[in-house]
Amino acid sequence: MAIRTDWYDPPTNLVDLWENSAAAFADRPLFGTRGLDGFFAWTTYGEVDRRVNDLRAGLASLGIGPGDVVGLIANNRPEWAIAAFATYGLGARFVPMYEAELPTVWRYILKDAGVKVLLAAGSRVLEMLGDLSDLPALGHVIVVDGEGVSSLAALERAGHDAPVPSFHPLPTDVATLIYTSGTTGEPKGVLLSHGNFTSNCQAGRHLYPFLNTEDRSLSILPWAHVYGQTGELYHFITFGGSMGIAGGPASVANDMGEVRPTYLITVPRVFNRIYDVVWSTVREAGGLKLKLFQAAVDAARVKRETGHAGFKFWLLDHLVFQKVRDRFGGRLKGALSGSARMNVEIAQFFFDIGIPVYDCYGLTETSPAITMNCPTAHRLGTVGQCVEKVKVVIDRSRVDDDSGEGEIIVYGPNVMLGYHNKPKATAEVMTEDGGLRTGDRGRLDEDGFLLITGRFKEQYKLENGKYVFPAAIEEEIKLIPYVLNSMVFGEGRAFNECLVVPDLARLRHYAKELGLSVDPEWLFKSESDVGRAVRTLVGRDIENHLRGRFASYEIPRRYHFVEEDFTVANGLLTQTLKLKRKAVMERFSSEFDKAPDEEASIT
Repeated sequence: MAIRTDWYDPPTNLVDLWENSAAAFADRPLFGTRGLDGFFAWTTYGEVDRRVNDLRAGLASLGIGPGDVVGLIANNRPEWAIAAFATYGLGARFVPMYEAELPTVWRYILKDAGVKVLLAAGSRVLEMLGDLSDLPALGHVIVVDGEGVSSLAALERAGHDAPVPSFHPLPTDVATLIYTSGTTGEPKGVLLSHGNFTSNCQAGRHLYPFLNTEDRSLSILPWAHVYGQTGELYHFITFGGSMGIAGGPASVANDMGEVRPTYLITVPRVFNRIYDVVWSTVREAGGLKLKLFQAAVDAARVKRETGHAGFKFWLLDHLVFQKVRDRFGGRLKGALSGSARMNVEIAQFFFDIGIPVYDCYGLTETSPAITMNCPTAHRLGTVGQCVEKVKVVIDRSRVDDDSGEGEIIVYGPNVMLGYHNKPKATAEVMTEDGGLRTGDRGRLDEDGFLLITGRFKEQYKLENGKYVFPAAIEEEIKLIPYVLNSMVFGEGRAFNECLVVPDLARLRHYAKELGLSVDPEWLFKSESDVGRAVRTLVGRDIENHLRGRFASYEIPRRYHFVEEDFTVANGLLTQTLKLKRKAVMERFSSEFDKAPDEEASIT
């Protein structure tokens, strides 16, 4: 396919992107990390740039040059970005890996990508990797938090004493390989070019021009995934913003209060949980607190519908909604949310309280943004309009109804170069005219807003011939306060069934409200009357929640309750928190063989 010259505007590579910002914002804070004293300390663009220059020269001393591959196994930290920009400045390829990954996956990536120098977060990573003698391409292993000659500090010192000028790649040169952790099969290395990234950053910048040097994010999503990498790391650098790096899921609430972000790059789960906690708290409190909260919600609805905000709304906003905004640090202006569409009711709630959450859509293979809602063009329930220079075509050949839906095909400068070492897999998703088959089902409305309705790879057919797209059903079920996780299945069956991972603490409280005595294991004892009764009530609650949102044949009619949650650590979720459906089915196959409680089968 011929490369279109009109696709790329300066900066056309990530080296120029970084160096432009490093010069323009040298004294501005860039990264914030929690120090040993418990407080966040901030590093400036200029300080990071000096380390980028030193590490670039240090990597050059190890023989890294154009086309070579540098790997990194680490969580988000300043050294992540320093390693990336140092690598790009040598014309080399950067391969980031999740620190919370299986060693077998690390080894597969190191071998498949041909990593020549590996930067490992610490000694624990090296211990988990074990013997590396079967990786002939790997010449050097550098420990980020290490000491001595094989430490990152030593490599930077060596580079400082022998500086090397930066190399400026072409927009079509490969910048990075991001390995998809896929729900099935071995990982695929997605080849993304410098132009892929810079064009995507520029598209986002034009939709959010109001973001500036005063804006700050709390970095929650891993930069090893393309959404966090492009949407946060590179995008915030383009306008001189700063990023506080969260310490992990358990510390996010405290980190929000200290970093006080103005804009978040996140996923629906963050807002779903806060919405759940807020409503659960006021309902449990009851009385005046609940009445005030409901009055504030009603006042916000009136403001939205009429466009007028009277004294009542101002007062209730100050008394009620400000407390919700304070949970985010008190400065949050909005957020961009990806990976799944926000529930419309929850999205509307956050719009009403002054924290608009804008849905976007993309893939690793598209760098990632395809469509995006923004302040000047948004429609709840959709994932936005195409970003600039990107086009979506709906291929109706895989759909035999009149819904207007079909497979989403994407064209533009954001589309990957291909899958590394996998020409057959590349040919399966690339069209002859340069489009990418996403595997997602959707349609465009009359104004060009895209609606995602399912994923062809996940769809299945019930015994009655009806097609089901389970992901949307699962997302709705997970909005129920006492449900941690769920998986809907039913291929070839008479009806849908559902695996439910309950939040036991919440469910015990629910049972207590119903006057049922509880003990730690009652829910999973089929012989327990209490267990059967609560399982029946949960099934009916789920059915009532789904009724009106989905067709009757889509609503599960049998529920199986399991104690073990679906997580990345136990191999049931990908690093991007997508279900590994085959793995879940295999893990809990014994549950499906049990005779279901008569009371728990909701018919």
